[in-house]
Amino acid sequence: MTITELERCIDSYGKDIYGFCRQITGGIQDGEDLYQDTFMKAVELSEKIDMNQNPKSYLISIAVRLWKNRRRKYAWRQRIAGMESMDEAEEAGKTLPGINQAAPEEELLIREQAAFVQKCISELEEKYRIPICMYYSAELSVKEIAGCLKLPEGTVKSRLHKARTIIKEKLEANGYDR
Repeated sequence: MTITELERCIDSYGKDIYGFCRQITGGIQDGEDLYQDTFMKAVELSEKIDMNQNPKSYLISIAVRLWKNRRRKYAWRQRIAGMESMDEAEEAGKTLPGINQAAPEEELLIREQAAFVQKCISELEEKYRIPICMYYSAELSVKEIAGCLKLPEGTVKSRLHKARTIIKEKLEANGYDR
């Protein structure tokens, strides 16, 4: 893959990968760092990326591997000597697309529900959170997720189902009908 092709990749898939990175890390700053690291690694591995073999899922798998390595290193450092938390949530200033037309009460309810869903996703175990983020944030298919995570498709399907069930139960327990 040439640098020009990589630039086209960034133009085509950058927004999806950025959303995925923010979703999986749970924070703006960490998401941006992971996004940048992903494309830095993609530049290093540009010879291995084939534009005909779904480069989006390859880039997502790079992000997942980098994130898992970062989490593993962080956990190791925590065992040695405690440090500040990596999860610095910057909730202020978050906006949701398409809700400015709603009445203030509806906008508040939509924001509240979206924040609760985000909280539910962030509380999921890693093995459920990663596939659900890949499926909804990065819009990858079950087959692509299975390829990225090196898991059987059935395992990915069952983890997606379990994650949806957990989120649904939490929503129902807190009075959300849908």
